[in-house]
Parts: sequence; C-alpha cells; structure tokens
Amino acid sequence: MERTERLLDLVAFLLDSHEPVSWAELRDAFSEDYAHGSEDATERKFERDKAELLELGIPINYVQGDEDRKDGYVIERDAYYLKDPGFSREELAVLYAAGSAALSSGAFPGREDLAHALRKIGFFAGDALPTPRVRMDLGPQQKSAQVAEQLQLLWAAAAARKWVQLEYAAPRAGGEVSSRRVDPYGLALRRGIWSLVGFCHLRKAPRTFHVHRMLTAKVNPSKPRTPDFEPPADFDIDAYVAQFPWQHRMHPPTAVTLALNESCAPLADRIFPKSTVHVESGQTRVTVQATFLDGLLRYVLSLAPQATVVGPPEALARYRALAGAVLQRHRPAPSASSPSEGA
Repeated sequence: MERTERLLDLVAFLLDSHEPVSWAELRDAFSEDYAHGSEDATERKFERDKAELLELGIPINYVQGDEDRKDGYVIERDAYYLKDPGFSREELAVLYAAGSAALSSGAFPGREDLAHALRKIGFFAGDALPTPRVRMDLGPQQKSAQVAEQLQLLWAAAAARKWVQLEYAAPRAGGEVSSRRVDPYGLALRRGIWSLVGFCHLRKAPRTFHVHRMLTAKVNPSKPRTPDFEPPADFDIDAYVAQFPWQHRMHPPTAVTLALNESCAPLADRIFPKSTVHVESGQTRVTVQATFLDGLLRYVLSLAPQATVVGPPEALARYRALAGAVLQRHRPAPSASSPSEGA
C-alpha cells in the first residue's frame, strides 16, 4: 500500500472505531504494512506514520484502559474535528465555497493545509453544508503545474523562514536569467499572477518576483528547523505588490485631490481605499497618494463624470491632456471635401 493511502486509511480506521484499537488489531487491519518483518521493524514503521500524522495536526495517542474501555490507540476527536466556531450555515457555506474554489484553481499556497481545513469544516457541518457553485477566474498563469509546485515550496520556505535559491527570468522579452538568493517574506495574488516579496541578497534590498518567471526554486536544505532570517517588523506586502494601478512605484508620491458626485461619494472608501475622504461645501473630496499618476488619472477617466480631478495643477493639466487625447481618438474623421462647383 502506498504511504499516503496507508496514512489516510489509518486515520479513517481509528476515527471509525468506537473504542481504543490495540496493536494486534492494527497489525490485522494493516497486515501488508505492520504484520510483515520483525516486531521492531513494524513498530518503527508505525511510529514514523504516527510522527507524520502529528505534523499534519492529527495526534494518535495510546491510552491505558480502565473499567470503561480497553488499552489501545485513539485519535481524540476533540483534537481532530473542528470545534464549533459559532458560524451560521450560510457563513460555513461561504467559507467552504471560497476555500474549494481556491483549492480547485490548481495553484494556491498551503494547498495541503487548506484541504485539511476544508475536511474539518465538512466533518463539522455534515449534511447541513450546502455546496454552492463558485467560479474564480485567476488568469492563465495559474494553469501551470510548475507555478503550483513553486507556490508550495515558497509557502513552506516563508513559513519556516528559510532562504531560497532562484533562477529567475527578467520580465522583458528575452530577459536575462539571473541567480538570486532570496529571504521569502510573503506571497500575493493580483489579477491572476502570484508574486513573491523578499530580501534579495544580490540587490541588497527587498524585491518582488513573479512566480511564473522562476525557472527553478530550491530551499536551503541546511538546518531545516532553524530559521535563516527574521522578516522586518514593519513589513507590509501591500507596499510592494500594488492593488491598484496608481500604487505602482514609478514616481515619488503625489497627493491628488478628486471630486466625487453624490452617486459616487458613498463608494469613496471602496473605489479609493486607503485614501482621505473629506467634505467641502457639501461636496465630497478624496485625496489619493499616487506613485503612478497616469494609472490614477486613467482610472478617474473611466469614472467620469462621477469623478474628476481637482488638483494639484500638474495632475489637473495631465488629466485634461489625457481626456483630450481620448476625445481626439473618438472624434469622427472629417469627410472628404466635395469638389467645388464649376471646377
């Protein structure tokens, strides 16, 4: 029997038992694995299986019998099953659906932990758990088996705080391949593309790396249980992986003030998160810090006339130039001049 199959069957066997299971009963139930070879060898094999399950959060304990039960091995259900979190049926459904959709994407860090959590939710909810259909469009990069494998490796490295060695292709076409040693701080998904943020020992500074551009990735094998680094206490992944176009770090920050009409004003915090909202003379103003001015201005143009730029002067001038370019692009071409009469 394959090891993974044996571990799953072992868990199921112990959970299905209503009393402790003796070593003799385990040997009978798993005769191919625990009944062949010397007693010491089979016991060591079982102890290795127990240790691996413990790392997965599934403790197998040996209990001494009493008047109510016999000696044997058990999985304490209170330690295995999810305790009642107090969620409603609908909230459990949302959690389960979101987790299942992420798991089915094919490339998600911590897939094994997520799958284990979903099994616990399923066990806890039982037949009461609805199964709504959810669709997630994560982009073409997520279809790559290599991306999924790299994400698992990077997730484990970031959790254990071990540096990774990358062979990385530069973003530009035909970009140069470089070897990078990186301390992985965190992972971020934006518009279907996973990015790793970490300290690059080559550049001596934090850098962002697209996972699909990693040709190879290897975790430092030395002292696997000893961390290689500590992330900065003030590390914020949002500072390196932009959520919105105007957050790309291309220019020094510019404070841009926008005016929102009454239909757009209630949505200010949602469409311009981390901005400052204030009201002047009954009109809503939003101040946005932009490190990519054109990214912000193009977004505001898409909201016009519900939103417009108020200042500063250089932002307003650039906004008008972009609006003029759009207008010119969509202006009908002049018709050919008719021949003059009598020509």
